[in-house]
Amino acid sequence: MKKYLIILSLFSLLVASCKKEEDTTAAEKTEAIANYAKIVEASYEDSYNTAVTLKQKIDAFVATPTAASFDACKEAWKAARIPYGQTETYRFYDGPIEEVEGLINAWPMDENFIDYVQGNANTGLINDPTTYPTINKTVLVDLNESISETSIFTGYHAIEFLLWGQDLSATSAGLRPYTDYLSTGGTAKNQARRGQYLKAVTELLVDNLKTVLDEWRTTGKYRKELTTSTPTDTAMTRIFTGLGKLAKGELSDERMFVAVDSKDQENEHSCFSDNTHIDIQMNFQGIKNAYFGSYKKVDGSTVSGTNLSDLASKLDKTKADALAAAFTDAETKIKAIPTPFDQAILKNQDKIISAVEALRKLGDKSSDVALTLGAKF
Repeated sequence: MKKYLIILSLFSLLVASCKKEEDTTAAEKTEAIANYAKIVEASYEDSYNTAVTLKQKIDAFVATPTAASFDACKEAWKAARIPYGQTETYRFYDGPIEEVEGLINAWPMDENFIDYVQGNANTGLINDPTTYPTINKTVLVDLNESISETSIFTGYHAIEFLLWGQDLSATSAGLRPYTDYLSTGGTAKNQARRGQYLKAVTELLVDNLKTVLDEWRTTGKYRKELTTSTPTDTAMTRIFTGLGKLAKGELSDERMFVAVDSKDQENEHSCFSDNTHIDIQMNFQGIKNAYFGSYKKVDGSTVSGTNLSDLASKLDKTKADALAAAFTDAETKIKAIPTPFDQAILKNQDKIISAVEALRKLGDKSSDVALTLGAKF
């Protein structure tokens, strides 16, 4: 009888210990999800703020076009792409970004729909005042992707084209002159309409980023739903869906492999500014941010907390180590891609393919860890 009581006591202690460990793990999952939400908010806040700065630069340039103020717009556009590129991993699971993503970052775009191109000085909305006498945000939203998948009228890449123009050089980005916006002594025609378009499309970008940011604020409907009423396993599924689909689908395939396979500059992400290599690096950085639970803000401060990496190591160190190694390998191979990307797809396909394969492996390893953390696909 005494022996039985001892065994029963030991069993009770074991059950209590397991229950305590389960409770601790559940609490850490909740904390990791909350930290993820904080990082998402900070990322979109930086994206919004840098877009506001871009708008200010563009408004100033359109009011008084100069070479210096035009260059300032370009630098502001590049700066705005850094935080936004890191938000791409917050897609693919019906989050608030999906409502407006097509207005923010759609590509590839056929620039013929917007403005003049080599061999056709009269193409595009800007050069068709008869059909489109007014250029404003409503007109651009209504037209966006209404004709075809490449009829992109809004977002970062429409702004990019209006700042750089077509990239017709193997050694530089697009060389659109600032004089395209001069009403007196300017180049190209419809200079005032071009300025109207640039201002409207940038204001629209700011509006849409604000919409997404508001949903991720602590008071935002989506943030509250994710962190308070969504089961942790469902939240984990969403997080890893975004991480995995970006790594193995959107980034490795759509943004890298397709460009290599077609050898077509039009299929690179930021084809007018030669900024594609930064896009790729920032998309990858966003995946790291989500998994390792840390984001470096534009102002240099860091948002961090309980993270998926540490939790994964506690639950299955072998799988966590394999994913950590995949992150290191992918980062090394991405950084090894020569620039500019439009020349790399012609001359260094092997390096791009190597990075593509590393990202696909990263996607597979992330799925292994996701299942360990309770995600269900």
